Amino acid sequence: MADFSFDVVSKVDAQELDNALNQTRKEVEGRFDFKNSKTSIENTDKAITIVTDDELKLKNVLDILQSKASKRGISLKAFEYGKVEPAASNTVRQVLTIKSGIAKDKSKPLIEAIKAAKLKVQAQYQDEQIRVSGKSKDDLQKAQALLKAYDTDVPLQFTNYR
Repeated sequence: MADFSFDVVSKVDAQELDNALNQTRKEVEGRFDFKNSKTSIENTDKAITIVTDDELKLKNVLDILQSKASKRGISLKAFEYGKVEPAASNTVRQVLTIKSGIAKDKSKPLIEAIKAAKLKVQAQYQDEQIRVSGKSKDDLQKAQALLKAYDTDVPLQFTNYR
């Protein structure tokens, strides 16, 4: 039986996301080019809805949000951008879905990469996360480095290291 393990997860820290959204709202309120505009940023558990006057302002709000999120340690891979839609009163709306959890089809290439590296670790998918376990901490650290270098479209965090 394996002595050491860690979990590979994909989640966004809700408090950091909330802080990034509040900073974005504050900057939008203070900017001259947003004066008298109908700009709002709404947040639910799974999505962010941005409503503003036109596509140029929407792009500016997205730029501000992306910079604030990356400064707070939120990967931009965590956002899935919906299409720009017309909304009420001549405004435009875009919904950003927040990705959380590693889907089964996204986990397979990660597990195969670990197995292909011939490390003495086992990787298994369980409940939207990957558990990597092994007898040697060094092998686990090599697996972690391998996954950090691996290019995925979901942000990866490493938790529960024991």
